[in-house]
Amino acid sequence: MEHTVIGYIPQLLAYLPVTVGYVVASLLFGSLFAVLLLVMKLAGPAPLRWVAEFVTTLGRCCPTIIMLFLVYYGLPPVMYSLTGVDIEGYDPICFVVVSFSFFLGGSLSEVARSAYLSIDAGQFEAAACVGLTRLQTLRRIILPQLVYLMIPNLGNTVQFLMKEGALTYLIGCIDLTGAAYLINGRELSAYVLQVYLALALIFWVISIVVDWLFAKLEAKVGKGYAPTAKVKPRRGGRGAGGQAPYKADVLKIRQATQEVSGR
Repeated sequence: MEHTVIGYIPQLLAYLPVTVGYVVASLLFGSLFAVLLLVMKLAGPAPLRWVAEFVTTLGRCCPTIIMLFLVYYGLPPVMYSLTGVDIEGYDPICFVVVSFSFFLGGSLSEVARSAYLSIDAGQFEAAACVGLTRLQTLRRIILPQLVYLMIPNLGNTVQFLMKEGALTYLIGCIDLTGAAYLINGRELSAYVLQVYLALALIFWVISIVVDWLFAKLEAKVGKGYAPTAKVKPRRGGRGAGGQAPYKADVLKIRQATQEVSGR
């Protein structure tokens, strides 16, 4: 059993937290970076919009492996020359997170921008008709729809990170793929097929789990927030007509939007 596909799976799974760790961290910091770029694109002056567009293009067009090498070999001397801080000895996972966050910032900002522009602009005017401020409209009406529209692309992004993370062992980050590389070296490449079949099975299961989680999330968020969803009264809920407050706002907005459109 030791040199079979099943036998290698536990050895590889020991490094699964590393892969999950840099994917989650990259999503977190990449999302924050994407929000900054989105604000610059939608509300910033022309120079900031140009900078945001340049950063987005650079992050999306540069191959992942080149970005990893640029950050891993280029960031330490730049940081040392600017701040005097030596980061050359940091764990390679830090450079992986920086690289993926830079890529995600550009990609997610475009996903969010397209989702934002796809939402009916008349909802802001309709929200004012029912007494909501612009901030309340963004938080309670626009943002839930924006999240719903972004979920499919976000799921694809997670899948992309899991696959592109297979390159991180090239800069010394020992994740699932890096562990497979080490095992092959230890076994003198005598069981390469078994090792990589075990790795493929792990990634296959992870992909199924990620797809299932995002499908559940999309179904949950889409109740009342999807552009075509109908809001039904719910007993015991707070807000107009016994509905949950956010969903009641959505219903008001859509009714007011129809009135505004009919003028």
